[in-house]
Amino acid sequence: MSDAGYDHAAVERRWQEAWDDEDAYRTPDDVEDPTYVLGMYPYPSGKLHMGHVRNYTITDAYARFRRMCGDEVLHPMGWDAFGLPAENAAKERDTNPRDWTFDCIDTMTDQMESMGFGYDWDREIATCTPEYYQWNQWLFSRFHEEGLVERRDAEVNWCPHCETVLADEQVEGEAELCWRCDTPVEQRELEQWFLRITEYADELLEAIDDLEGWPNSVRQMQRNWIGRQFGTELEFQVAGHGSVEAFTTRVDTIHGATFFALAPDHPISEELAEVDDDVHQFVEHEADPEGDEPNGVATDLTATNPVTGEEIPVYVADFVLSDVGTGALMAVPGHDERDHAFATKMDEEIKPVIAPKPDDWDGETVPDAPDVSEEAFTDDGVLVNSGEYSGLESAEARERLTVDIDSAEESTQYQLRDWGISRQRYWGTPIPIVHCHDDCGAVPVPEDELPVELPEFINTTGNPLDAAEEWKQTTCPACGGEATRETDTMDTFVDSSWYFLRYVSPGLEDAPFDLERANDWMPVDQYVGGIEHAVMHLLYSRFFTKVLADHEGLEHREPFTNLLAQGMVQLEGEKMSKSKGNTVSPQRIVEEYGADTARLFMMQAAQPERDFDWSEEGVRSTYAFLSRLQEMVEGYVSDDPKGEDDAIASYVDAEIDATIAIASGEYDELRFNRALRETQDLTRTLRQYADYTDPHAETYERGLSAVVRLLAPVAPHLAEELWDELGYDGFVVDAEWPTAQVDRDYVAKRRRLVQNTREDIRDIVEVAGIEDPEAIDVVVAPDWMYDALEIAIESDADNLIGELMQESHIREQGDDAASYGQDLQAEREALSMTLGPDDEHAALESAAWLIEREFDAPVSVVHAEKADDSAIKNAEPGRPAIEIDD
Repeated sequence: MSDAGYDHAAVERRWQEAWDDEDAYRTPDDVEDPTYVLGMYPYPSGKLHMGHVRNYTITDAYARFRRMCGDEVLHPMGWDAFGLPAENAAKERDTNPRDWTFDCIDTMTDQMESMGFGYDWDREIATCTPEYYQWNQWLFSRFHEEGLVERRDAEVNWCPHCETVLADEQVEGEAELCWRCDTPVEQRELEQWFLRITEYADELLEAIDDLEGWPNSVRQMQRNWIGRQFGTELEFQVAGHGSVEAFTTRVDTIHGATFFALAPDHPISEELAEVDDDVHQFVEHEADPEGDEPNGVATDLTATNPVTGEEIPVYVADFVLSDVGTGALMAVPGHDERDHAFATKMDEEIKPVIAPKPDDWDGETVPDAPDVSEEAFTDDGVLVNSGEYSGLESAEARERLTVDIDSAEESTQYQLRDWGISRQRYWGTPIPIVHCHDDCGAVPVPEDELPVELPEFINTTGNPLDAAEEWKQTTCPACGGEATRETDTMDTFVDSSWYFLRYVSPGLEDAPFDLERANDWMPVDQYVGGIEHAVMHLLYSRFFTKVLADHEGLEHREPFTNLLAQGMVQLEGEKMSKSKGNTVSPQRIVEEYGADTARLFMMQAAQPERDFDWSEEGVRSTYAFLSRLQEMVEGYVSDDPKGEDDAIASYVDAEIDATIAIASGEYDELRFNRALRETQDLTRTLRQYADYTDPHAETYERGLSAVVRLLAPVAPHLAEELWDELGYDGFVVDAEWPTAQVDRDYVAKRRRLVQNTREDIRDIVEVAGIEDPEAIDVVVAPDWMYDALEIAIESDADNLIGELMQESHIREQGDDAASYGQDLQAEREALSMTLGPDDEHAALESAAWLIEREFDAPVSVVHAEKADDSAIKNAEPGRPAIEIDD
């Protein structure tokens, strides 16, 4: 090893070649139920970024850990290879998306291999290959057969200059301009294909409660996205337009409705926009549903409250959405914050009709109405100013009003809408439909004609598939007449909604996946990816899995058992991005410090779900740690230590057990930073051991072996190198995970005892001003105290001292027992069990060398029965007495 550190490039190259030669990470097809570990597959942009490195280091470390624990592990990789960016890149470079995509895949594969990720590359998939996307088409056809596909009109973004539909991401800026030509984008109605995910809305919502291995934040985001609301649908009569249905979850507030509001694209709003300039201006140019404040425009219309008969003004307002509820609502500003803000802005009446329920309410008296002039009261309560319904509680009033209003009926509404999968672009899965020129309509392409492959790319404005005239022209499968192929391609979320199933049998030619194997291997045990996919990708994957369970025999209804949403890698508090110029190249870090350094620094910097700041100083420190570890192993191998199996060796052995016990639990919970902190602490202890004395060879080797294996999931290359130097056979990736002779509870008690004792000695030395201690005596408490403590912890007797005194060996201690009993009574709620007296003595005796090393004084650890009475008076379980001679 050079002064600059170990030769990481040679080490990493050597072991990557060795893994490849032995096909070390291949998962055989004949395993029964592998542990399935998966990171969300990347879009092949051409270069790995630090977010990729963190995500895939997490899954790689966990997969390696589970493998060393004896699991058969499935850990595949693939490419989310379709999508708009590749098409844009191809247009800009006058090439085609396929060549661009596979060039990027080749580059990123090389980078992944340089990071040492242990993938089963035999299972690699790329969603842009016909071998994959033919099954997108097959699944579309199956969904179509089951009535889960629909074609209907939908509003889209349209560029009149390019004559093409634009995805939302192609519409730029507040002015909503075409990304390609800066023309203002229009809204048009076009026929689009939808998957009817709303058919599964209730199950998707209710099954969230069973996803116990998912973060609560992600589960709540999915609940909010589905947005199920129970309420009432009822009719308001709008002058000149007849009955208009409105949905409300708070029909109990209907007496406080002071205006009525319509969505900008409600049919009545569109009619008004043709004859009312103000409404036209608002609908076409001012409405902003994403705005910070509710906005709207008054109309000349009024609506009749079906309960009070009151005429209230009608507004067109941008906070009303046509795809939420009915696109029309009764506004109650006294009891809704949004309605309150709008009413204040428009100077509309704000009327209180719900009062907080008084603590001493008798169930009959109508309470005073609250002041809602400055702020809406949004909770349930008691009705006021509500005619015959005044004095009812909100829940009861909702039931009665729904019955009493002629047009009212209970209704359940969802925010979730059917999934529009049509994309008017080239680089995606062609939708397997042909449009008959005669009377057959839209006809699915027969299964034996799949895949419908993409034609050669045409670099043109608009949708390149529209320009592929020869490809478009075909015959109708139903009647044999002339027909035109569907030129829409599928949303790429379709690709990622089932890709995890393809990994179980990636080469299968007659089905999307091997059903028997999928039933054995699914669901994914641990899934890792960014929080930005918390809703769409995860929701669509759950939807697909449920449909496949209902119609294809899949035995699992959820795709992912455990989910980890990893945090971002930041630089100086900001997310890394090319636009900010604050990216760090993974390749540079690998070349300068090695992949193991990058992996270890990322995993030790923070828990996986937390954001953390990249630090060059932290990277250098991590590299120095790995270099020192190699020095320690080289030193052990060359020095052949012959130290004694003494108390010091016993302490080190105990620390090895402690580290293994704690780190194993942390690895199991994916808290890599804590596991690695424990491992580095053990490394320091081993170094101190070797510096303090000639170490016991068996103990020291056991410690080094444990450190190497505990680091192997995160720093696999150097771990392989050191495993080999220590003389072990085979790969460390195939080695058994180290085992401890103690559990974590014992470890925690033992460490707390040693730490508290050392801190007490420091306090005494400082307070007494002892500069040069001559000797330190540590006295363990007498046995009866441990018995008394155990009784106090387990007892629920009111008179604890009385219960203690029933034990003769405690009662014989007289005043000492009474005094200790009073202490236990006073601290009863905070008591916890310690080690027993013999274990305390052994733990302190084995740690005495650390105290001697710190204070340069001999240390004696004695049992209470061998100490003077004066020496034991301050001793308690877990807190030995300390005497220092100066």
